Amino acid sequence: MQRSTALVKGFRQSTPYVNLHRGTTMVIMLPGEAISHSNFSNIISDIALLHSLGVKLVLVHGARPQINQQLANTNCSSRYHKQRRITDHAALTTIMRIAGQLQLAITANLSMSLNNTPMAGTELNVISGNFVIAQPLGIDDGVDYQHSGKIRRIDVAGINRQLDQGTIVLLGPVAGSVTGECFNIPAEEIATAVAIQLNAAKLIGFSSQQGYLDTNGDVIAELFPSQIDDLLHQAEMNSDGSSADNTEGTLRFLHGAVKACLNGVYRSHLVSYQDDGALIQELFSRDGIGTQIVTHSAEQVRIAGISDIGGILDLIQPLEQQGVLVRRSREQLEQEIERFTLIEKDQVVIGCAALYPYPNEKMAEMACVAIHPDYRDGNRGLKLIEHMKQQCLAQGIDQMFVLTTHSLHWFREQGFYESQLESLPVQKQQLYNYHRNSKILVLDII
Repeated sequence: MQRSTALVKGFRQSTPYVNLHRGTTMVIMLPGEAISHSNFSNIISDIALLHSLGVKLVLVHGARPQINQQLANTNCSSRYHKQRRITDHAALTTIMRIAGQLQLAITANLSMSLNNTPMAGTELNVISGNFVIAQPLGIDDGVDYQHSGKIRRIDVAGINRQLDQGTIVLLGPVAGSVTGECFNIPAEEIATAVAIQLNAAKLIGFSSQQGYLDTNGDVIAELFPSQIDDLLHQAEMNSDGSSADNTEGTLRFLHGAVKACLNGVYRSHLVSYQDDGALIQELFSRDGIGTQIVTHSAEQVRIAGISDIGGILDLIQPLEQQGVLVRRSREQLEQEIERFTLIEKDQVVIGCAALYPYPNEKMAEMACVAIHPDYRDGNRGLKLIEHMKQQCLAQGIDQMFVLTTHSLHWFREQGFYESQLESLPVQKQQLYNYHRNSKILVLDII
């Protein structure tokens, strides 16, 4: 009896990301909203899973809603200046108590290893300490921030020693100073600074939605730093928050993500703390589920190299078995690899095509066109055609042709027109496979 292969398929699709993430450092920002949510136990399980897969983890927790609630309960209101809390002595006492409680609660959750739970058999070591040294914000426009602080330095070597030993480092929103005082620092600022100084592979944050939402309420899958300033300005101007998840913590995280991206942390992720498994789906699936803040697109078109042969074979062999593509051996690919153009996403080949020029006739064949089945609903085939056209123009080619048995209509939609065998270069005519009886289509480049 054939069993469902969905689980196996999921494992196989996640394998490239397991290999990609193993040994890397990730800084995860846990806002107070996430900690108090019913899904937090699942987030903890996913963090434990990341650790078991060889990811080095620094967790930075916030406490803003818990602090605000406790201050309200004690009729102790906070003043703000330039959107920053002024932390007086009474507020600091509350903040230290709340931060300490949350730190212990998170540590306790990470210590769980009961049978019949996702964390069964795990033995996680968690350490917190004076890895972040603070200093006062001081006085601005005559306003004394008192015990609100900023980062003076981070003990990068100390954190890395713990990570190399397999320990999870847990940091909170309160840090000590060289004078022995404590200062309140936004957790987003700590997470951003730690990620930059550790040269982390990723900075990860949580929001109440699946990611950053556009005005229609749809998740924006990918954002560049240059795009975010306008989005944040619009979000901050939208006082009712109806068009997007524009909570203070989310906006702070996005500000931090931009700073991180511009300082070497090339990818930051924003996912939902309400959706079970959002963290794992974002990191170990091709399309993710949240919003990535990236310096360059996760999906790129480039010329293939010898190290790409395995990825090309994985992509084209199913189509070869179906008779859609002509079979190519590894040896043939090695000889022709410089003719291939790839679409790559997260170091996985999801599309390819090869260009074989016939300079004397000013023609070129576009061959071995393949797009991964999960990505055929986009314009990736058109991207490959455009790149092939640019290569043709650079080589003085006037016409590009394809031989196809299955994609006649698609190529016609892209501007190709049917032609006869006699229109092809003589050398290609001699190699034509009458058994396949491929249709011949031509595209005029100029």
